[in-house]
Amino acid sequence: MKWPGGKQAESRAPWGPGLLLLAGVYNVAWGLFVIGWPETMFRRAGFEPMPNYPELWQCLGMVIGVYGIGYLIAATDPLRHWPIVLVGLLGKVFGPIGFVWAAAHGRLPWSFGGMLVTNDLLWWIPFGVLLWDAWKHHQGSCQDVDHRVRYAG
Repeated sequence: MKWPGGKQAESRAPWGPGLLLLAGVYNVAWGLFVIGWPETMFRRAGFEPMPNYPELWQCLGMVIGVYGIGYLIAATDPLRHWPIVLVGLLGKVFGPIGFVWAAAHGRLPWSFGGMLVTNDLLWWIPFGVLLWDAWKHHQGSCQDVDHRVRYAG
């Protein structure tokens, strides 16, 4: 994809824009689902529905939906918008770490972790590959700029 009015660099991961488009649509849909039906995942996990504060879970749904909008933006040029992918990957790593801690301390049932597979774990490798691709691209770009500056004139 190409940023409007801009030039997109050549990616070593040509599947990146499609993957980020899929991640964006998935996250927006998941966020809307959580906002609209905040008790559903609790019931499916055999956990008491959020009794007093469903708004907290709905707020998480809003954050997930906002991530989705970010992924849709990143899909237009993954090499340019790598910080969005980085923030997404960090959330997809730290979320499961927090879940494991909470489940290990009896704060959440382990069954609640099933959603981590499609919400988080599934994206680790492709997001990591996109970030590696962006790092290699920008590392080469910096060397080109350094070479041009050094030999200009």
